[in-house]
Amino acid sequence: MGTKKQKTNKKPSDKVLETKRKRLSFLAKMEPRKMILYPLVVFLLAALILALHPPEKGIDLKGGVVITVYQVSASPDELESYVEEKTGINVRAEEFKDPVTGLSGIRLYAPAGSDYGKISDVIQSKYKDADIIPRVVDPTFGEIAQKQGIKAIIYAFLGMAVVVFLFFRDPVPSGTIIFSAFSDMLIALAMMGILGIELTTATIAALLMLIGYTVDSNILLTTRLLRRKEDTVEDAYLSAVSTGFTMSTTTLGALIILWLVSTSEVIDSITIVLIFGLLADFMNTWIFNAGVLRWYIASPYKFTIKLRRGK
Repeated sequence: MGTKKQKTNKKPSDKVLETKRKRLSFLAKMEPRKMILYPLVVFLLAALILALHPPEKGIDLKGGVVITVYQVSASPDELESYVEEKTGINVRAEEFKDPVTGLSGIRLYAPAGSDYGKISDVIQSKYKDADIIPRVVDPTFGEIAQKQGIKAIIYAFLGMAVVVFLFFRDPVPSGTIIFSAFSDMLIALAMMGILGIELTTATIAALLMLIGYTVDSNILLTTRLLRRKEDTVEDAYLSAVSTGFTMSTTTLGALIILWLVSTSEVIDSITIVLIFGLLADFMNTWIFNAGVLRWYIASPYKFTIKLRRGK
């Protein structure tokens, strides 16, 4: 009886995974000290930028006047210049399209205490058919929203830190995950300041979402390296990074498409903050955190980790 030949052909998914690992192998070859140093330099630069040029607060946090104008033939720049010339009030105009009704128009933003009636009258005098809807955000209400937003970020961050520490029960891996989340938020805030994106309730919500994205990727990496089933740390790292890159790039691609097709300022602000936060997370998770863990596993402390986990 003849023996059947064993099939040695790899599955298409195995070939794709192997190709992906080869492309990412340069990360596994980096020295741990360099992996730690480069993200720290970026973190310090972002902190310096944030200190010198923090993002401005939006009207919903500092108070002000929002005037929505429908059925106006002027461009945002023309309407902004006209209102400033006639009223002497410093305003900012932007075009929008309501995703629900499909109606488009222009929103004017004026500082708190501005005479919205005067602005409305000036617009109506030139654009007879314009439909004008003013909205006033009281500075006191804005201050309350600001305090609540800051508290939400602090409580969410502390809650995340407690859960991560209870899960790993080791200060170095836990502290690295917490620092990575903080660095993602700091870099996203610095980019907001550079690009002129205002800090609003919507962008605060995006910063809160960043905490979840950061923890997911960092826990994946930390678990794979500390509780690895592979023979070497490099194999475990490549396994984690190939999975993590797929997760992050999928989310990043969806956010970019959403930003391209969106006509809402709120959605644009949220997606931009998340995009920059996810790009920062690529660096902080797969370079900084990986460098710290590789250095930590190679140190004598790795035996202490095994004892703590009862191995």
